[in-house]
Amino acid sequence: MKLPTTLRYALLALSLLMATPVLAQSNSSPETAVGQFLTTLNADERSKTTYSFDDTLRRKWTNLPVGMVPRPGIAYGALSDKSRLAFHRVLSSLLSSQGYLKTTSIMALDDILNTLYQQAFDDGKIDQKTLKMTQDLKWAHGNYYISVWGKPQAKDPWGLDFGGHHMALSITVRGTEVVTSPYFCGTDPSEVKSGKYAGLRVLSKEEDYGFLLINALSGSQQATAILKQDVPKDIITNPSSSQRITSYYGISAGVFNQDQKDILTMIIQEYVHNFEHHTAHRLYEKLMKTGLDKVYFAWVGSLDNNKPHYYIINAPDFLIEYDNVGFQNDGNHIHAILREKGNDFGDDLLKRHYLEAKH
Repeated sequence: MKLPTTLRYALLALSLLMATPVLAQSNSSPETAVGQFLTTLNADERSKTTYSFDDTLRRKWTNLPVGMVPRPGIAYGALSDKSRLAFHRVLSSLLSSQGYLKTTSIMALDDILNTLYQQAFDDGKIDQKTLKMTQDLKWAHGNYYISVWGKPQAKDPWGLDFGGHHMALSITVRGTEVVTSPYFCGTDPSEVKSGKYAGLRVLSKEEDYGFLLINALSGSQQATAILKQDVPKDIITNPSSSQRITSYYGISAGVFNQDQKDILTMIIQEYVHNFEHHTAHRLYEKLMKTGLDKVYFAWVGSLDNNKPHYYIINAPDFLIEYDNVGFQNDGNHIHAILREKGNDFGDDLLKRHYLEAKH
């Protein structure tokens, strides 16, 4: 007897569901989610993924393509489907929905970038040498690397890094406290100009809210906020630079009216709310305790998009840097970073741990 089509589809769906491994719920703790991810790896994969928490390599982060700077850990593209499913639960445990979508979209953007360069070559806009140079950089959705530092558990600190081209997610965890500094994200292109994905802007709000704030300032406020210098070719606190920003530049939010403070708050929230609720609110409440009046905002470059521009938001507790220049100086290549001062790689968390621990 032949089953009705709808019933056959229902039974097929049920069989697929039963065959799918049971994973952590989306509200699992990072400790649980990472632990379950590790159980999906075989012995060789686990040896590539796990490191001592005290290994100095944990602090050597970069946002450059893996063709320029190899990463520790295991490539996302080398994982089985079972491991990929589990790793997406890890990302969901650490990131908000917007942060999760930005992360996965940055990964996908690498494949789009490869397609754009291939199309440019096919159209005669670039030569074979240029095409090969881009291919040697190894941009790819699968070329993002996962490393776990220490053992995910409640008592002692442990960490997780996820990084590749335009992504450096550095996580340090102790108990229920999660530290996410430094956090780097970027996009090239910041706006896809042609092809199937024309119009895609993965970091749209980081850009739009910056323009919204600088253009909301009065003429005299802009004269203070806009620095008379060339747009930096990269964020100043990039991992290859020894430079650090220790002075406050631009205009103090203490002189902003309420509308201007609201826009500044929107920018800050766009960065901190990339993380899951508790982590985001720990960061935001720390800022609010210090006060918006101690935050400084500075701008360099054009007041129009698609031209090079840069901004910095600097406060006693944190630093946000955003740079949009591009290799063609077209303002279509974003680098952005959020750092919690004194707490990169969980430094403040670790100090408290060692003071409390009995050695």
